[in-house]
Amino acid sequence: MNRINQKLQENSNEKLLSIYFTAGYPNLNDTATIIQDLEKSGVGMIEIGLPFSDPLADGPTIQASSTQALKNGMTTEVLFDQLKDIRKTVNIPLVIMGYFNPILQYGVAAFCKKCKEIGIDGLIIPDLPVDVYNDHYKSIFEQYDIINVFLITPQTSGDRVRFIDSISKGFIYMVSRASVTGSSSGFGNTQTDYFKRIANMNLKNPQVIGFGISDHETYTQAIKYAKGAIIGSAFIKNLSKNGVDNTEHFIHSILN
Repeated sequence: MNRINQKLQENSNEKLLSIYFTAGYPNLNDTATIIQDLEKSGVGMIEIGLPFSDPLADGPTIQASSTQALKNGMTTEVLFDQLKDIRKTVNIPLVIMGYFNPILQYGVAAFCKKCKEIGIDGLIIPDLPVDVYNDHYKSIFEQYDIINVFLITPQTSGDRVRFIDSISKGFIYMVSRASVTGSSSGFGNTQTDYFKRIANMNLKNPQVIGFGISDHETYTQAIKYAKGAIIGSAFIKNLSKNGVDNTEHFIHSILN
């Protein structure tokens, strides 16, 4: 069974903290160390950002980290090389989040095959339309047991949400608001109404909420309505300010 599904089914009452960071940031060779430290600190899943020059869904914090990672020399090949032995030390699910262009350039089948070889469990590709995936790439992902995670927003129609749920095999990434990452913090009535609406749809796939989660308070708010929550920009800000040695303290501040 894919590690994502294993993690989601381990304990139906357990909530999941997923952390996003940009591969190759703050320094090119920090990637594996950050992953190992995150698992040791109690994180349940990790999203590894593959930096791209035109990250449409990312706010300024993640964009800046992507720019620096590219300057540091991060590429798809470098990332795969950095992760080739990661399963010797890390057991939790690992997801690569990136844009479709670098994956298409690498070759979708070759990319999925390489992910399978090194122990990547899923991909999040914000600019790959659900219909295009379903019509052209679904069989490739399934061949290599790579879960493709889809995003929904407050503007996603009920019919669309159900279609996404029908072709999903892991979890649904529930974007808390229609904006870029890191744009604001905290949830108002609009967000909580949206969380409740999706929860009441009784989808077959659990939901994990991302965007706008930065501390213990917002994490606690999000997991009232979903299986878990994703923190990205706040963790990258912590890396920028405190370096990789502060990871455990940051994670403990979220969970406790």
